[in-house]
Parts: sequence; C-alpha cells; structure tokens
Amino acid sequence: MTSNEAAAARYDAIADELAPRGAHRSQMFGMPCLKDVNGKAFAGLRGDELVCRLGRESAEHAEALALAGAHLFDPAGGRPMKDWVCLPGTAADRWQHYAESALAAPR
Repeated sequence: MTSNEAAAARYDAIADELAPRGAHRSQMFGMPCLKDVNGKAFAGLRGDELVCRLGRESAEHAEALALAGAHLFDPAGGRPMKDWVCLPGTAADRWQHYAESALAAPR
C-alpha cells in the first residue's frame, strides 16, 4: 500500500466516524473534503496529508504546526491559508483528533 493509499484509507475511516455528527463528503480545491451540516469545509485530503481548518488563534493550530512536517495549507502556492494546517502522513495517528477539533471549531 502506498502512502497516498494509506492516507486515503485513514481519511475514509475519519469521514465514516464523523458522519453521525453531520459531516459529509464533498470537494474543495480539487481534493476530497469534509463539510459540516452548514456546508462549511473543515478538513480535506491532499496527497498523503490531512488538511484541517483549526483557526489560527487556537491551541490545536499551534500544536498541529509544531508537528514535524506540518505546514500551513497553500493550495495555489504563495498565499497560505492561515487557519488551515496540513498534517503529514507520519502524524496519521493524530488525524482523528485534529479532524474532530476542526469540526468543533467555530467557522
């Protein structure tokens, strides 16, 4: 299994876990994403990274950025989205935590 396949399997498991809380699958910036009951995206999968909207002022945002390999989401290159953090596949054991935090974060 490639790293992208493993990431997709982990993402699918998270999507299934969050579905009872109103999360549904969609697309954003050409990638699969999860949206809340109001249609607002809070997480997505880009390659082998989970992308989460944690809010730049939150403790979870700072904690996520401190992970090795984590960085701000920059879908177009040159203009990072400050509320969104890309979590590497090496931190996949923490993805569920950050996806839940992103779903709970105010938008």
